[in-house]
Amino acid sequence: MSFKTFVRRLINRAGYGICEHYHWCYDQECFITIHHHDFMDEPRFKEAYARASEMEGGEPPFHWRTHVAIWLAEQAFRLDGDFVECGVCTGFTNHVIMLYNDWNQQDRSFFMFDTFEGLVEHLLNEEEKKIGRIKMNEKFYSQSVYEQAAARLEEFDRVHLVRGAVPDTLNDVKIDRVAYLSLDMNCAGPEIAALRHFWPKLVTGGVVLLDDYAFRGFEPQLKAHNELAEELGYSILTLPTGQGIILKP
Repeated sequence: MSFKTFVRRLINRAGYGICEHYHWCYDQECFITIHHHDFMDEPRFKEAYARASEMEGGEPPFHWRTHVAIWLAEQAFRLDGDFVECGVCTGFTNHVIMLYNDWNQQDRSFFMFDTFEGLVEHLLNEEEKKIGRIKMNEKFYSQSVYEQAAARLEEFDRVHLVRGAVPDTLNDVKIDRVAYLSLDMNCAGPEIAALRHFWPKLVTGGVVLLDDYAFRGFEPQLKAHNELAEELGYSILTLPTGQGIILKP
């Protein structure tokens, strides 16, 4: 019996109804819940997600994680500062955020850092190498990832794709104030370096989204971020989506 089948049977046994239709049960990326997820039916979300999915050949199964990113971006739009992401791949989540919030009407820039070629081995620690992080990450990258991201985002103004390894590229562009920072680099060292670099630039109330924070198999990032949080004096909200959230005090 699979884990998901087991959970469904538990839910049904508890009397909550059939857990097969998404209106009853959200079931994506090892996250299963019967709690309401009406955001998936919200027209603005559906339209943005569908448009961004056109370049994917189908809808990627991470609606709730994208919902979290959209919500954080909305908070950041109330602040003075630019948007930054380290770990972009083809830029799907950013595409949804920008469509949802009519980016070209926003007076700010979005800086997106990535090798666009996958992980750099010497930036991984020994535990990440033993886990096989490079091999696990290869399926997300191809020779055309940069071109895909550029084509996806070409309709938007003030978007800057910064190609190369973090932290080497962090000083390649001038960024004074940051309202939104997303870290999704699948390894601890570059993420910690990026957070240290941008922390002084984050405005009060600025949001940080840690995409991999609580995922099983990403314990090196969890440990490293917890240590940095203790050092710098902030807390991290753990979400069942696997994400972590930081608000700049």
